[in-house]
Amino acid sequence: MKVTVGTFNLNNLFSRFNFDGAITELKKPGATSAMTIRYEFTDQENYRIRTFMGKLVIAKKEADIETIAKRILAMNVDVLAVQEVEDIDILKAFNSQYLGNLYPYRVLIEGNDPRFIDVGILSKMPIGAGTSHQTAVHPQAQTKPVFGRDLLEAEILNQNRTRKLFTLYNNHLKSHFGDDDNSGQGKTGNDTRRQQQAEMIRTIVSSRQNKNAKYVIVGDMNDPPDSAQLQAMLTIDGNPIVNALTNPAETRPAKKETVGPGPQTTAWTYRHKASGQPPTHSLYDQIWLSPAIAPALQGATIDRRTTHGGDGSDHDPAWIELDL
Repeated sequence: MKVTVGTFNLNNLFSRFNFDGAITELKKPGATSAMTIRYEFTDQENYRIRTFMGKLVIAKKEADIETIAKRILAMNVDVLAVQEVEDIDILKAFNSQYLGNLYPYRVLIEGNDPRFIDVGILSKMPIGAGTSHQTAVHPQAQTKPVFGRDLLEAEILNQNRTRKLFTLYNNHLKSHFGDDDNSGQGKTGNDTRRQQQAEMIRTIVSSRQNKNAKYVIVGDMNDPPDSAQLQAMLTIDGNPIVNALTNPAETRPAKKETVGPGPQTTAWTYRHKASGQPPTHSLYDQIWLSPAIAPALQGATIDRRTTHGGDGSDHDPAWIELDL
C-alpha cells in the first residue's frame, strides 16, 4: 500500500481570540491602553490574556491561513506532521473549517513552549498510541526539560487497525532566536540545546524501537542535516538512519534571487536573508527513515514557495511516498 508522509511548519497557527497568558499591568489602577477590552465573566478578576514577552499573541492572518490550507490540500498527504500550532482545538478547527475534514485523526499534546507553539499530527490513517516526551531531561542539564516544545510519538495504523505501519516522531528543535545575544554566546547556547535534543531523540527512539522497527523521524530541526548539532541522532543503535530528502522533486522551480547564486540544490525548505548578505537556503524541515522502512521510499517532494518570504509560512512543506 502507498502511504504519503509529510512535515510542515505552519508558522504560528494561533486562534483569533487571546484568552491565555497574563497581563498584570491592565489590572492596575490608572493603567491606560490603546485598546478597549470588554469582559463578560461572572468573576471579573479571573481573566487572563495570552502574551509572550509582554506582547499580545495574535491570530494568524486569515489570508495566510487560507494559503497554508491550500498548500496542504494540494499535497493531500496521508499523514502530516505539523509544527507551531497553538493547541488541539485550533488544529481541529483548522481541519474542519479550512481542510474540509480531510484528516479524521488528530493528535496534539500541550508542550513546554512559552510562545504556545506545539507539534501535532493530522492523519487519514488511524492513530494508535500517542506519547509525549516533553518531560525528558538531558543528563547534562537535568533541571529543565530538554525539549522546548515536545518530541511527539504516535503509532500510524492501517485502516482496519490490524497492524502498525510505522511509528512517527514529530520534532521542533531549538530555534536560532537569540543567536546574536551576548557577543555570540546566544548561538553557543542554542547550538548546545539543539545538540542535546538530538542526543535525546537518539536515546528515546533507541529505548522504544528495536533494530528492525519501522519508524519515521520528521520535523523542523532548525539546522541542516550535515550540521554538527544533529549528528547524534543520525545513528541509532549503531545503524545510520536514512535522509529521505537528499534529492527531492519540486512542485515548481525556486523563485530567482536578485542577490547571490540562489539555492544550489532542491533540498531546502527554509530561506534566511541576513542584512547585507545574500540569502541562504537550508533543509530545516526533514524526514528520516529507519533502516527497516527506508527500502519502501518511492519518492520525495517539496512544495516550493512562490514568494521569497514564503507562502503563508516561512517554511516549505516536504513529503515522501512509501510503499508499505
